[in-house]
Amino acid sequence: MTETTHEEFDPVTFDIIQNALQAIADEMFVAQRKTSMSAIIYEVLDLSTSVLDRHGQIAASGAGIPAFIGVLDKAIAGIFKKYKAEDIRPGDVFASNDPYFGGVTHLNDMVLAAPVFSDGRLIAWVANIAHWNDVGGNVPGSMSSEATEIFQEGVRVPAVKLFDEGRPNQAVFDILYVNTRLPDFLRGDLWAGIAGLRIGERRVLELVAKYGAGTFEAAVEDFMNFGERRARTALKTIPQGTYSFEEEQDNGAIHKLTLTITGDEFIVDLTNNPAQKGSSNSSREGTEIAVQLAFKSFTDPEAPGNGGFFRPLKVITRPGTIFHVQEPGALGYYSEVEIRLFDMLLRALAAHFPGVVPAGNFASICGTVVGGPHPVTARHYTIVEPQVGGWGAWEGSDGNSGQFSGFHGETFNCPAEVAEARYGLSVDQAALNAEPGGEGQWRGGKGIDVHYRVLADNNFLSLGYTRTRIPPWGVAGGLDGSTNYVEVKRTDGSSQRFAFATNVVVNKGDVIRIVTGNGGGYGEPAKRPPRAVAEDIKNGYLTPGRAKDIYGFTSPAKP
Repeated sequence: MTETTHEEFDPVTFDIIQNALQAIADEMFVAQRKTSMSAIIYEVLDLSTSVLDRHGQIAASGAGIPAFIGVLDKAIAGIFKKYKAEDIRPGDVFASNDPYFGGVTHLNDMVLAAPVFSDGRLIAWVANIAHWNDVGGNVPGSMSSEATEIFQEGVRVPAVKLFDEGRPNQAVFDILYVNTRLPDFLRGDLWAGIAGLRIGERRVLELVAKYGAGTFEAAVEDFMNFGERRARTALKTIPQGTYSFEEEQDNGAIHKLTLTITGDEFIVDLTNNPAQKGSSNSSREGTEIAVQLAFKSFTDPEAPGNGGFFRPLKVITRPGTIFHVQEPGALGYYSEVEIRLFDMLLRALAAHFPGVVPAGNFASICGTVVGGPHPVTARHYTIVEPQVGGWGAWEGSDGNSGQFSGFHGETFNCPAEVAEARYGLSVDQAALNAEPGGEGQWRGGKGIDVHYRVLADNNFLSLGYTRTRIPPWGVAGGLDGSTNYVEVKRTDGSSQRFAFATNVVVNKGDVIRIVTGNGGGYGEPAKRPPRAVAEDIKNGYLTPGRAKDIYGFTSPAKP
């Protein structure tokens, strides 16, 4: 067959195919969302989908969590590492949740991937990832801040075939079903993921049938090259140099990075960081994802986030540290390590390139797991929720309130009505956080103050929150925001406050109070317009006393 050059292809056709890939990834996302069993998938949207090229590089992605999209190319790399090319065949479906075999995150997050063949030739991959509420391990919800080894965190699926040339590998299905406290939900979420893959494969093959395999592959390659050009163009506008930054964490540890920007590379060196410990560790690939997100946010947020865009990026880590965990290290709360890195990178860039990023945000996944016997059915239930919080202010605007962090992407909180219908809890309050913090000429966005009342005895609470001691930073004279925490209010009037905890017993009538931080403020508080201060008081964001202390007045002057 004669080789065809890209110049011989119609650029309009390329554009049609590239946009169609995005539409395919979105349709995969919708199919999986609408058929999943668990609220963390169909309400929170704790999933992501992607179409990848034949080499396993991301070509297009659906909605959901950006940090999840970044997993999928690395998961395909894990498959290629384990299987020879001739062992990957039409009809295969692979599953992996093991961070040491391409799973990247933690055992709750299951990657499903399928190769797409045309006329016997591999031309693309379709893949998705979603959080499953329980995959076994020594605690319900499979996330324990007390874990020291991955063996304690659940069933490991090391890039195995769920389907071999279209034939289901029933042994793998059986192992998954028996290693969970929520088999019905796991079964439903698994098959929803498979349905998403089948939709994606069908749509890719329809595209190939319409335009031809050669045109399809050329369009994908062109899209990758376009992403790379956008990244390198953005790099040329950034002052070159080497920049260092370090930040204290809640536990007193110091996280450090060195950033080197050249004419064609963006290098992040993380070698000088604490040793891996407990379950708060990230895989090497997960660390790369956190850096990728910061890199894209800083250089060109509007460019396509495909594999080509990240070619100028280089990440350096040291094995055995929190940013490059070694087996058999635990990774249950990997997300708090990665979001701390993402946040630190943005803060470092803000320090060296003022005006580029806003004030600090609540910057934690605030993973919250509650479960136990349902008060009506007595069946075991588990609710897994990330939490929304306050974003930092920036010049000219107050911060957004009640949003997930940028790291967590286009996702939502679980509605109170769904939580009450599906789980053994009642929602006594869902409000914005009225605690002080984040005042400025433009104030930080507000976090939340949500109260879950437990409806049966012998329930449990597990959680992992950061930014519980060191609040989001203010900028240009704006005040720091407030911190994240959980308070358990007992029926006897006592209370306990937590940042990380595993299997805290909560009984009927106890209230789990979830509080997420207010973002940092921007600009001197004295410059905030009086009417804006009065509006903050009216909305309950500010007490008159604190307004008097910070702003010097409690209401606008009479005209």
